[in-house]
Amino acid sequence: MLQRLQTVYLLLAATVSAGFIFIFHLWITDAGKVLFAKDVLLFLCLFFGSSFLSILALFMFKNRRLQFVLGRLNIILNFILLGVLVYQSQNLPGETAVSENGIGMFLPLVSIVLLALANKAIKKDEDLVKSVDRLR
Repeated sequence: MLQRLQTVYLLLAATVSAGFIFIFHLWITDAGKVLFAKDVLLFLCLFFGSSFLSILALFMFKNRRLQFVLGRLNIILNFILLGVLVYQSQNLPGETAVSENGIGMFLPLVSIVLLALANKAIKKDEDLVKSVDRLR
């Protein structure tokens, strides 16, 4: 059913992963160049992969176990993305001068929180269905 609470969380996670990468920059180099996630193919693929997994999990509402597993995989993908972003920001060329990190660096963290909340709601639904099945 698409009117569940996890639907809202998964839609927000997909929006954060696919929509906000065009609005918020990742960092500004010391040369003054603003870098967005759309400028680097690896970041773009990882953000869109996270968004795709969120939308795929959204439409797997009839199979709650698979929906839960896709949420976990998406959390792992976002941790990988966060690690790549931190590594890349620490190894910027010309990092001797101070560069400014943008709010886009925190988008995977926001997505992780939303996905964890979605998985919590999915687990709650699964526990409710199991408790009703025990009564039958």
